[in-house]
Amino acid sequence: MWEYSEKVKEHFYQPRNVGVLEGANGVGDVGSISCGDALRLSIKVNPDSEIIENASFQTFGCGSAIASSSALTEIIKGMTVEDALKVTNQDIADYLDGLPPEKMHCSVMGREALQAAVANYRGVEWKDDHEEGALVCKCFAVDAVMIEETIRVNGLRSVQDVTNYTKAGGGCCACHEGIEEILVKVLAEQGIAFDPEAAAKAAEPEPLPIAASAKAAKAPLTLVQRIRRIEAVIESIRPNLRMDGGDAELVDVDGNTVYVKMTGACSGCSMAAMTIGGSQQRLMEDLGEFIKVIPADKMPAAREPRTAAAAGAYGGFGARRIPPTF
Repeated sequence: MWEYSEKVKEHFYQPRNVGVLEGANGVGDVGSISCGDALRLSIKVNPDSEIIENASFQTFGCGSAIASSSALTEIIKGMTVEDALKVTNQDIADYLDGLPPEKMHCSVMGREALQAAVANYRGVEWKDDHEEGALVCKCFAVDAVMIEETIRVNGLRSVQDVTNYTKAGGGCCACHEGIEEILVKVLAEQGIAFDPEAAAKAAEPEPLPIAASAKAAKAPLTLVQRIRRIEAVIESIRPNLRMDGGDAELVDVDGNTVYVKMTGACSGCSMAAMTIGGSQQRLMEDLGEFIKVIPADKMPAAREPRTAAAAGAYGGFGARRIPPTF
């Protein structure tokens, strides 16, 4: 279980500056729902003083993504555009009194969104790294340019470091060799020799407690067992979430994709993306694998729920009262 600071929890439970910003003159979109995280940052800049008078965000992601986005809007309000562009992902993490290493990619996404919003304000075309460099990680659509920049800015040394900061390599692992090649190149520019043994050691997970090790050693879950686990996770958070007057229905499970239909107060709510992001992270941690939670209205038209058992009506992925296991 990852440890989160009280400030991270605070910005998750009570995020600042959420939703559409009226009068915004700069909007930056980064990430992709299909890859698990997406962020829209809106800023309102005074054209005479170049001061960012207001900022807001909308995000699809885990609790750390919500907290990082909330923190970013608080940091940049009152800054000039030039000063805001000097804000780093480490500044965002420091503002939150730290993020788990595995969640640093959330702060990196915030920095990119800020760059995109400022470019939009200035009327300059902004392309994220995924459109410029050769794609390295197909699981999360991360390219060589983004990996190189993140290594340089944050002083990364291992494949695990790169995964923590960009998510690259966190899926099928087929891109690890490509990431190592980039590490060799960037570190050589800095006069540092890449040490694969040290990198491999750094990438090793900490020993699991005996109970957790025994759990991991069990045979893979069957489809029915997996669906029941998903239902159980949803059911465990449902009582807290009903208090918000919202609910959700589990519509279908397709591999690592879970489709849900938001209902009640959650339907059309500006917090819906946070609701889905929080449930997604909770499911990933319980199942020990990458899970994507997608709104049912984005389900392919040709697809129908498999069975009533797979689409049982469980609900309440409300955003505010999910226990802090994100």
